[in-house]
Amino acid sequence: MADSTGGAGKRGRWSRRWAERAAEPSPKPAEPVRDPVESIPFGMRLAGAWSWRLLLVGGVLAVVVFLIIQLRLIVIPILVAVLLSALLVPFSGFLQRHRWPKWLAVATAMLSALAVVGGLLTLGIWQIARGADELAAQSLVAWEKFREWLLEGPLHITEAQLNDLVDRAVSAVQQDLGIVWSGALSVGSSLGHFLAGMLLALFATLFMLIDGRGIWNWIVGIFPRRARAAVDGAGGAGWTTLQNFVKVQILVATIDAIGIGLGALLLGVPLAVPIAILVFLGSFIPIVGAVVTGALAVFVALVYNGLWPAVIMLGIVLLVQQVEGHVLQPLIMGTAVKVHPLGVVLAVATGSLLAGIPGALFAVPVAAVVNVMILYVSGGAWKDDAPPSTADVRSPLWRTVPQRPGFRGEPTS
Repeated sequence: MADSTGGAGKRGRWSRRWAERAAEPSPKPAEPVRDPVESIPFGMRLAGAWSWRLLLVGGVLAVVVFLIIQLRLIVIPILVAVLLSALLVPFSGFLQRHRWPKWLAVATAMLSALAVVGGLLTLGIWQIARGADELAAQSLVAWEKFREWLLEGPLHITEAQLNDLVDRAVSAVQQDLGIVWSGALSVGSSLGHFLAGMLLALFATLFMLIDGRGIWNWIVGIFPRRARAAVDGAGGAGWTTLQNFVKVQILVATIDAIGIGLGALLLGVPLAVPIAILVFLGSFIPIVGAVVTGALAVFVALVYNGLWPAVIMLGIVLLVQQVEGHVLQPLIMGTAVKVHPLGVVLAVATGSLLAGIPGALFAVPVAAVVNVMILYVSGGAWKDDAPPSTADVRSPLWRTVPQRPGFRGEPTS
């Protein structure tokens, strides 16, 4: 009896315990730990992912520009050699296709270029040296006439005011005399750099004429194997654009020189031949060269021939430049270079700001070549067989760019 009572008591206690446990609230499930990155909006994560890449690309470009500026004594002759090669390689190839020996074709191309450039410079310097004394005398006469006009003209400038202006100009020149002397003392160093750069440009041009394809194959071999087809094709497209630029630029410069030189000759302006040569050489620097050489032509006409011939000369210069800017550049240069006029202006301004006259000279061809190469690579014409579209094709660098939630795009190659 006791056993049955004790068993019943135990069962009662266990029943009460299970009932109490059932009445107790069940513990809440633990919340999963969330990644703090997931709390950042998708747009912010995407902007951050692109931002550090853009900063990386900008840093690399800044280092490249810095190295180019520091090594300008080497980079500028090499760029000159590339421009000369773009002009002389087709000529040398033409001679070789007509069964000229390679060494003879290369020598003829080099000597022809040296003869043309040397002849133009010799003729221009000789004409300027022969008329320098007369130009100085005429400048003094023109200054006296201008002085009389200032004193007796509508401006009513007094003798004291004019003398004060002259004294200020002389004082400014005397203050900068130290800079002038220091520049004069560095002429030897600058002349040495110029001669060294000229020799480097000639040797580089010679080697490009002899083994240009071999040099380019060596450059392409530096890149990874998968990128060599794109680099080789982009280089070919850029080389074709550079050849077109050089040919068209020579044509445009010749037209400018003939137009302005013929106008100066018809007006009876002395030094018409040197003016035409300077216009030809200055036309290779877009915008800046045309303005400087045109102003020089107007100044010579003003000094020698007077006010109205100078006004007519100014009209001729503006007419030639308008024909160049609105006819020759869009129809000829625009087709060859494929760069918008606004891009040309910005490229020239940036180049002149970074490297002065050499920067303005090489800005347009560099911009044209880079533009064509980028368009070629982005166009994908270099792809023979596209690689399979798998996740492993994409670079790990670009796999860190966050994807839009719910969107599964195919990775690009």
